[in-house]
Order: sequence, then structure tokens, then C-alpha cells
Amino acid sequence: MQLEHTTINSATDNTSGVFIVPGSNPPQTLTGLPAFCRVTATLTPTSDSAIKIEVWLPEGNTWNGRFLGTGGGGFQGVITYNELALGIQAGFASANSDLGTGVSGCSPLFCGSDGNKGNPLAIAFGDPANPSTGLFGHPERIKDFGYRAIHLMTVQGKQITDAFYQHGANKAYFAGCSTGGQNALMEAQRFPNDYDGILAGAPAFNRTHLHMAGLSQWQNTHATPGRFIVPGQMTLINKAVIAQCVGQDGGAKTDQFLTDPRDCHFDPKVLQCQGGNVPPACLTPEQVTTIRNYYDGTRDPVNGQLINPGSQRGNETDDVRALGLALQEQLPEPAFDGLFYWVYGAGFGMPGSATNFANFDFHHDVDTVDDQLEKVLNATSTDLSEFREHGGKLIMYHGWADPLIPSQSSINYFNALVKDHDQGFQPAGFDMGRDPNLQRTQSHARLFMVPGMYHCSGGPGPNTFDALTPLVNWVEKGTAPDSILATKFVNDTPPTVAMTRPLCVFPKVAKYNGSGSTDIAQNFTCVTDEADFNQTPAPKFGP
Repeated sequence: MQLEHTTINSATDNTSGVFIVPGSNPPQTLTGLPAFCRVTATLTPTSDSAIKIEVWLPEGNTWNGRFLGTGGGGFQGVITYNELALGIQAGFASANSDLGTGVSGCSPLFCGSDGNKGNPLAIAFGDPANPSTGLFGHPERIKDFGYRAIHLMTVQGKQITDAFYQHGANKAYFAGCSTGGQNALMEAQRFPNDYDGILAGAPAFNRTHLHMAGLSQWQNTHATPGRFIVPGQMTLINKAVIAQCVGQDGGAKTDQFLTDPRDCHFDPKVLQCQGGNVPPACLTPEQVTTIRNYYDGTRDPVNGQLINPGSQRGNETDDVRALGLALQEQLPEPAFDGLFYWVYGAGFGMPGSATNFANFDFHHDVDTVDDQLEKVLNATSTDLSEFREHGGKLIMYHGWADPLIPSQSSINYFNALVKDHDQGFQPAGFDMGRDPNLQRTQSHARLFMVPGMYHCSGGPGPNTFDALTPLVNWVEKGTAPDSILATKFVNDTPPTVAMTRPLCVFPKVAKYNGSGSTDIAQNFTCVTDEADFNQTPAPKFGP
């Protein structure tokens, strides 16, 4: 095929039912796959771009006639093969991209990170042996990462699909979480005709300020030796939070998670050491300060303005795989601070430089970063009118116990959609008795908050669910989802079910009916929640 700014690197049949992920060590094997054609390509929209994409095309009669764009996480730099596998297993022609950062030596957690070199924990999370300065000096690659790679993956992926099947896909969908969620919102905002339905999980849409929150957390725990939270203490705090707040927010009193943490006002000072108690069984006054700051968010130290919301109560975990404070504080240099290398270069990892990860000034340095990166990376526009007029539908979801991206960020974006809605638009079935702006927004965009889920998956709550099928039904049948069934498997491994619970369309919450097992979704009803305070950034940093 001859495609603009595109080189088809390979096209191979796979009829084995298995796929070994390239470069995985130990080898990661994906199984249960239908026969498919694997197409790999490199996109070069500029002379400095090298965007890798793959398109997997189900063969025979297993294609469902739909195209599915998929996302990844962090700085990407790799193809997310499990997303491609899930896509073709569900019958979609599926595409994924490394977002053009692989050529810069980036991995999902690291895209500039010299201070972590040689650290065993960093190595375990994919820190390259010779970290680069990421996208510093490569403004076109920053654009690729921000929005261009996913758009071009979509355009070229559709053409590859059309050529393979000799006709176009009937509908196109996108599904991604984290950076994939940012990709999703970028598509709805910048390229509203690319997709008919978009699924955006825990979107990293306020990218520059989210990464500043990571810096802030690291500085918070490293301010003095006494501010460090030691292993076991996040679990201690979480148990105290649950004991104080569970069942106040619509869920069941037997839950090990919170249904709406905004109803919880736990103060970590209740765990301050008394008498002969010593850490880790309690918190020192300095550790109390650390956790209070953790909940309070990232602020300008001069005027107190909120730059990024704090962590929600109930997301505390000692599991470093959840990408929260337990990981952040144990690294010599903050996780995900590669973004700042793109602005400051290698000096950001050097303690003696004017601006580095240890002395980043949240009053003076924020504007420097935003001036260079905000317009390219932050998917903060609330104008979805073209996407709506195209017939597009958007489903967002976010885990209430997300330790990486504050869960209220997605609520802030959704609330901004409601607030900024086109007043002249009146959807079918408009009810003057209900909130008109909420109705206008929910006619094409809906949010589902997931109690007890960590970042995109995992966590103590019901964290496994299918939001793509409801999205397809909404687009193709006009059936808007009011709830989505979520499952908690024993040890988070199918098939043994521990519990089920409905995920309710925001702002509704799942309320226990008062009788029957609290492990069965049918014993809960989605009810309108009271208006809760949602921590919101200052307007210049929002929504």
C-alpha cells in the first residue's frame, strides 16, 4: 500500500492462536487469539517523527465490521499488545501506537529520568539502562505524543482496514485508559469525526499539572527524613479510613472500599503516636503532615491556589504496582518526571542545576512548563459540539481509589462539560423538570465512577467491567447506559466471583437496598447523590 507519510514494515498472518510479545523478558504470551493479519507500520508526518503503529485484522468471519483504536499508558514508547489482543478477541479490527516516543528511548514510566539510573525498583518498572532526555529538543515529537500519533494511527489504520476487507468499517470506536484516556479526549476535542464512540478511562487530560502533582508528592515525602511513609503505614491509614467512613456514602457497611470518598473527612491525626506507640503502628507528627498534604493536593505555596487535586481518601495502598505514593517515595527521582526533561533538558535530573526535581518551584516554574507544553498536551477543551453533531458518544470512567490520577479530576472535567454546554441544544426527550444542562451533556457524554478501583484496574472494589459494549449499544441502538455491571473476582483472577455491583451514571451512586447479600448487584439501586464538594483547581489550572 502507498499511504501518505507511511511505511508498511510488515504484514503477516498469525493462525497459531498465540502471540509472543516482542522483546518481553520473560516472554509474555497472549493466547486464545483468532486468526489475524498483523500489520506493522511507521508514520513520519515530519522529518523528526517516527510513530510506530500496529493494526491487527481478524480473518475469516470473525470480524464484527468495526474499527477499534486503542491506547496505552504513561509515556508509551511501546505497542500495548494486550489491548490489540482484547480487541480482536471481541471481533474488532484493532490499532495501537507507541505515540512516537519509542524513537526517543521512552518507556511507559520513563521518558527522561537520569536520577533513577541503576535503581532496582526503577529497573523493575522499565527504566532504560541509558535514560535519555526524552523529547527535549524535539517539538514535533511532543506534538506526536500529545495528539498527532493517535489521529494518524486512526486515519492510516482505517485505510489499512479498508484495503484488507475491501470495504470500510461500519463504525469506529476508541478505548483507552490513563494516557489512553487523554488520547480519547484529544480525539473528541480535536478530531471529532475520527470516531463514533469514545471510551475514556482515568484520563490524564490535565497532563502538565498531573505531572506536577507527581513532583509535589515526591517533594512532600522527601522534605525531611521524618516525612517518609514507611512500608505498612499506607495500609494502616487505609484501614482507619474505611473504619471511619464506610457505608456513609451509599455503599454497604461491610465494604472494604468507599462508594463516594468525598463524603469522608478522615484526618490522619487520629493515628498520631500516643504513649509508647511507635511507627509503623502509628504516625509521627511529620508523617501526619505528609498525609494531610497528600489529601490536600498540589498548591502554589505563595497564593495557595490549587494546581492539581489531592488524593482521595480510600486510595491508600502499600502496593507499588498501583503507581501511588508507595512507588513515588521509594524512587531516587520522581516517577513520571520525564515530562520536565522535555522543557529543562538533562539539568532537571541534576541536583546542582537551577531547576530540578528537588527544587521545582510551584509558584515560579509552573508557567514555564505550561507555556511550552500546555497547548499541545492538555486535553482540557470542553467544546464537544462537533463530536456531538457528528453523532459521537463519550463514556468516561474513573476508579474512586486511583492512587495515580486523582479521581475527582474526571468529575471536574465532566462538570465543566455540564457548565459550558451549548444552551441552544435540546436533546430528544428533554424534560424541563430535570437539570437541563446535565440532560444536554448526558445525551452524548456520561461518566461512571468505580468504587474501590485503582488506576485503570485492580483495587479492593468491583474492578472488572465491560464499558465498550454499552458504548456500542449507545451508538448503534440509541440505548444510553444508566448503569454498568462490575465484578470483583477472588484475587482479581476469574472465574470465581467475590461480588458484583452496579456502576451508576454520575452523579448517581449505588445504594444498598437494605436486604439481601451485599455481594449481589441486584440488591443495590442507583440513586441521585447529594451535591458533594469536589476539589477543583484554580481556573488557570483547570478544569
